[in-house]
Amino acid sequence: MKLSPIIQPEELILLNKNDFILFDVSAGSKPRYDEQHLDGAYYLDLNTDLADIKDFAVGGRHPLPNFEHFAEVLGRYGISKDTHVIVYDDKNGSNAAARLWWMLKSIGHDKVQVLNGGYTAAIKAGFAVSSEVPVVKVTTPYQITEWQLPLAEMDEVEIAGNSDDHAVIDVRDANRYAGLTEPIDLIAGHIPGAINIPFTENLDGSGAFLAPEVLKEKYSKALADYKAENVIVHCGSGVTACHTLLALDYAGLEIPKLYVGSWSEWSRNNKKMILA
Repeated sequence: MKLSPIIQPEELILLNKNDFILFDVSAGSKPRYDEQHLDGAYYLDLNTDLADIKDFAVGGRHPLPNFEHFAEVLGRYGISKDTHVIVYDDKNGSNAAARLWWMLKSIGHDKVQVLNGGYTAAIKAGFAVSSEVPVVKVTTPYQITEWQLPLAEMDEVEIAGNSDDHAVIDVRDANRYAGLTEPIDLIAGHIPGAINIPFTENLDGSGAFLAPEVLKEKYSKALADYKAENVIVHCGSGVTACHTLLALDYAGLEIPKLYVGSWSEWSRNNKKMILA
């Protein structure tokens, strides 16, 4: 039976702590982690552990790291192919938890789950917190050979945006998509041909993922005219896009292509853009 990509806080509390490894991947929240985090959690940094940041015009703000680096990160915490990994962040999975989930799934690591509702929901459910950094008990080499989930490059996105049988999904909020505001990148706007389905629509009012059947109905309707292999999902830098890929997997639908470079790469390469 396939492991659900989402684990509920109540389920996490019932697990034996020796049976899984817990990661806090809340980007920009290391000071909060040092002060308080879910008991037993290690901290992974989006910028240094889950990305290889160089020139934003080449791969965007959070390009994927090379295999050697990611393997070193996993081995550093004793993760083997059979390790049950549970990840959370403090932004309902959209901050970097979904990104780590995608990266692990993409190297063939099946036993990985994202904590529904994240840090806040776990505390509300009664999961213990701590300021102590757990000690790594063992390090284990981890072999990675390829990204097994589909990826799209900038040129492919350009072609897809001009094709009636392809869909390019922009998961940023509506104002960023419309070019009304841009808090991070240099130019406001969106990729020509992209449609806007904000990742926040994957969540209910409490910040938890909508039920799988609700997500399935939503995305089956939105993507009814497209084959999964013809769908490309992006955001600002390939992080929150993973939230929608996670939602699709949770819904039991096929995981489409991820454009990691996203708007941060596109907007720095003299590509056509739809501006406000």
